[in-house]
Amino acid sequence: MMKNIVIIGGSKGIGNAILLQQLENNFIYNISRNTPEITHPNLKHFSGDVLQDTLPQIEYIDTLIYCPGSINLKPIGNLSLDDFRKDFEINVLGAVKCIQQYLPILKKGNNPSIVLFSTVAAKLGMPFHASIATAKSGVEGLVKSLGAELASTVRINAIAPTITETTLSASILRNDRMKENMVERHPMKGYLQAQEVADMADFLISDKAKSISGQIFEMDYGLVTFKM
Repeated sequence: MMKNIVIIGGSKGIGNAILLQQLENNFIYNISRNTPEITHPNLKHFSGDVLQDTLPQIEYIDTLIYCPGSINLKPIGNLSLDDFRKDFEINVLGAVKCIQQYLPILKKGNNPSIVLFSTVAAKLGMPFHASIATAKSGVEGLVKSLGAELASTVRINAIAPTITETTLSASILRNDRMKENMVERHPMKGYLQAQEVADMADFLISDKAKSISGQIFEMDYGLVTFKM
């Protein structure tokens, strides 16, 4: 059965991998500043900034996936309050705005679900991650709280990936040596590709996950889970 899926930020990175994976079998509403490079009968794109613009009216929704994120890595002394504000707005307030807008429609959906994104840095103390770890910890708190509040109507979960090869992480994985160092840093000797994260999202929005809500799924290649 086709689902109506709203993806916030489906033009790049993990969001785009999810969009491409879901497109053949579901109807996708994508909301992002950039237009996806693909056109398809099952895709309707709305251009806009979710923080600044009015969200489009959508009549039927089964799934909401909020993908926007940021990688703002600086020593605490170099982070301004505006840095913290901006990261919190992108990662938490944008998600809250979308959930509040679409929740009444979601509640009428087929096995309705929400997927948000955290980071391994919310669990594992990592230098220079103060702003993003603070924001993503807010995402995890939102998932736990709303999981309980919406337990009888809408499922909500989050994925907490380690470094994922996307345009957002290009500066961190900018040459072979840095990629090799990142592989070695992870106990399972690898790091994520966007498709792996899309596969987890695919599971979480499916009927196979109908017993799962309020959970944070670490996709970490052992980085958080194992001490080696």
